[in-house]
Order: sequence, then C-alpha cells, then structure tokens
Amino acid sequence: MPARATDRRRAAVLGSPIAHSLSPVLHRAAYAELGLREWTYDRFEIDEQALPDFFGTLGPEWAGLSLTMPLKRAVIPLLDGISETAASVDAVNTVVFAEDGRRTGDNTDVPGMVAALREHGIEKVDTAAVLGAGATASSALAALARICTGEVSVYVRSAARAAEMRQWAERLGVAVRIVDWTEAEQALHAPLVIATTPAGVTDTLAHAVPERPAALFDVLYDPWPTALAARWSASGGAVVGGLDLLVHQAVLQVEQMTGRSPAPVAVMREAGERALAAR
Repeated sequence: MPARATDRRRAAVLGSPIAHSLSPVLHRAAYAELGLREWTYDRFEIDEQALPDFFGTLGPEWAGLSLTMPLKRAVIPLLDGISETAASVDAVNTVVFAEDGRRTGDNTDVPGMVAALREHGIEKVDTAAVLGAGATASSALAALARICTGEVSVYVRSAARAAEMRQWAERLGVAVRIVDWTEAEQALHAPLVIATTPAGVTDTLAHAVPERPAALFDVLYDPWPTALAARWSASGGAVVGGLDLLVHQAVLQVEQMTGRSPAPVAVMREAGERALAAR
C-alpha cells in the first residue's frame, strides 16, 4: 500500500563505519521529490554486536533499513524471511517492515548492478571479467548470472578467495575461470570488466587499458574517477561508476520502503553528485 505524505515514517542506513554513506542524501532527495514530508532517513553507527539490541528498539513508525558492511550477513537471523536474490548471495542490504510487523530482507545490489549496466546500454555480454573476490564480487557474479551468456574470469589475490569464488559460482550457476592477480592486465580485454576492489588496488592497471576498451564497471564512487576509470574513459570505453550502482540500488530501496514507484532516479543522482562534489 503506498505511503501517505502525512504518515510519519522512519528509515535509516546502518553500518560501521557509516559517516561516509551517501544513502541519507539519496533517500531524502527521493522523499522530497515524492512529497513524503513526514518521512525521515538517518544513519547509525552499528556493528554486528549492537545490531540485535538496535532491532529491539524499532517501533511501528519504522518503514525500512539500508544495511552496509559489516551487517549484510549478520542481519539475516533477525528477519522473518529473505528474498530469493538475497539468499543467492547470502547478503541483505535492505529490510522492509510490513504493517503486520514482519521484517523481510532483500538485496538490491544485484538488480541495482543490472539496472546501472542497462542504463549504459549493456544488457547482454558473451564473457566478462571480475577484478577482486570480496563481498561485492559475489554480487557481481549474481548480476552476471543474469546478463552474461558465457564464462566469467575472476582475478584473485589469494587461494582462499579463489575457493570462495568457486563456491559462489557453483551456487549461482555461473561458469568461472579463476586467474591469479598477477595476470590481471588480461582482464581489461574482456567485453565487460567489473572492478570490485578497494580504492587504489586497480591503479597499477591503468597503463594497460587497451587502445579500444569495451565496458568497465568500477564500483567505487569516492574518490572518483579512479585511475583505471579515467584512463578507460579517455580511451573511449564505456564507464559505469559506483554512483550509478549506489543510485540504482537506492531507487529500489525507496520503492520497496515507500510503496511509491517509480522513484526519481535523476533527482537522486543529482543529489549524490552534489554531495560528492562538496567533499
């Protein structure tokens, strides 16, 4: 049921660290555009140990929560159910509170990735490469399960991470080839490259960008552009950035929490761009 503009409802993003989060900027911009004057969206510094007690304080005015690291897995035992998408990657970044008190978890990172790629004209690829093997890489594999028809090469820096990626691939039904990070320059020749590593890790690859690169999805948004994304764009390749992902996953959260659709994508992106420019 769509929310009424006069309803006092609350939502927030939880995580640790959380001060850097752009989620309040994006969600508040959406509320203003949708006329939800009584809605508020805050941020709370919460770790795994504090999460159960925090959940115990939430009253009927709460509409939903956004979750970032390290809570995406820790929240699952506190919920009444999770979506198929969240179960596929064992991670929840969205909790929606129903009127009957049920708390349901979802993962909007995966469809957010697909939507960000589609916005840039990337709907299907024959093969792809993933740089990194952390938590975001599993979401990348889940997104690729929807759009990649062939093999995905995953470039990893440790044997333990390689084993994890094989497990995720099997679970998601994705054909993967595990490659040592020392060969990461090869990844840049793929039709689609998804960089999931922390800031600075891919900087040393910038010099190896092909003369005619295809598409790069770099999940970072601050600092932006990364050295790899800047070189890729300068070489004429398509670049999808972390802000694109952040906006599209937040769009889905707003729609689920408020019952209003479509959420104002352009307004949310502009708010995010202004906030980043001010940093």
